[in-house]
Amino acid sequence: MRHLTRLLAPLTRSLPDPPPTHPEVPAPASGFLTIGRTTYINPAGAYPLFHTPDGSPTPVINDTDHPLTIVTERDHSPPPADLVLAPGERTETRRGDWVHVGTPLADRPPR
Repeated sequence: MRHLTRLLAPLTRSLPDPPPTHPEVPAPASGFLTIGRTTYINPAGAYPLFHTPDGSPTPVINDTDHPLTIVTERDHSPPPADLVLAPGERTETRRGDWVHVGTPLADRPPR
C-alpha cells in the first residue's frame, strides 16, 4: 500500500484546482412568490407562467424582498417589454412565458 501512495503522490500535487462546473447562482429571495394557484417559498431562478385555457389573467404576487421580472419569449415581432414587479407588488397578466426572480441574466450589467 505504501508503494501505491508513493506512486500517486506526485500526481495529486501537480493537478491544478478544476474550474467550477456550475454557473453562479444568485441568493434566493426571502418570502413568497405566487403564480396562479402555486406558491413558492424563498424562490430563486425562473418559474413557468402557465395561462388558463379560458384566457383569464394569471395572478402574480411578489411577497419577496427581490424584484420579479415577467419575461415574454423574444420570438414575437416586435418583442414586448418585460414587466418588472417590485417587492410587495402584484399584477394579473395574460402575457409572459416565465417569471424570473431578480434581474434576468441577459439584462445584468457586466462584472
